[in-house]
Amino acid sequence: MRMVRALSAVLLTLGLAAAPAAADASPSPSQDGASAPTRAGTSFRTATQVEQGQEATASGSTGDYLYWSFPADTGQRPTVRATVKLPDTHAAQTWQIDVYDGLRRRQACQYGAQTRTAAADAPSVELACVLRTVRAWSEPWGNDPLPGTYYVRLTATGVTTADLGLPVDTEVRADAKDIGGPAAVDGSLGEPLVPGIAARSGAEREDAAVPAGLAPADGWSSGRWSDRWVWTAAGGVLAALAGVAGYALTRGSGRPSRVPPGA
Repeated sequence: MRMVRALSAVLLTLGLAAAPAAADASPSPSQDGASAPTRAGTSFRTATQVEQGQEATASGSTGDYLYWSFPADTGQRPTVRATVKLPDTHAAQTWQIDVYDGLRRRQACQYGAQTRTAAADAPSVELACVLRTVRAWSEPWGNDPLPGTYYVRLTATGVTTADLGLPVDTEVRADAKDIGGPAAVDGSLGEPLVPGIAARSGAEREDAAVPAGLAPADGWSSGRWSDRWVWTAAGGVLAALAGVAGYALTRGSGRPSRVPPGA
């Protein structure tokens, strides 16, 4: 019974220690509609900055390239959703959403409807892209998503000449789910991949973000902490308790008697 009580106390303590870390890593709450962006950029350099959980809107024309950017940190799995409201009359159109990391490498969608074709006169089309989990670091030849700024590009890839230039309204939202320890790796980047990071002083790098100061609510972790440390410590404690319990069960009733039989 003492062993059971000790084991329960250890697990309770570890659970309480892990809970704040998971809560701190959650994405920031969404902004109110008044502060949400109402325009989109036309290139990587002019991409409109959006926080996680914030719904951005923009008006444009069919055939335009629309760009947004948002921050994603280590251990997060970003999801980007877009809705395009089409004009009342139009031919069939194919729309596509692409996501690029801080090195402007196109990241493949793990799942989601990245490309969809809207039938003629359809009122809208919805797109989604769920990326792989952001890693703390990657090999030079790898194409893993890394912490930093991510760019979203929305455009129509299949449009008839008659539909080019027709007005459209768009809504884009970027969210992220914290995966935590299961996706943790050893190593980390020296700095997050954000614009202009190489030209900043040491003090500015502490608060590294995109030019307007956009960054995760709790700052860039860069792989400093993950709940894998908690579970590693828990495994060590459980192994020690298992060793003590095994010894207690196998040691017997004590030292054998020295009195010879029949004496």
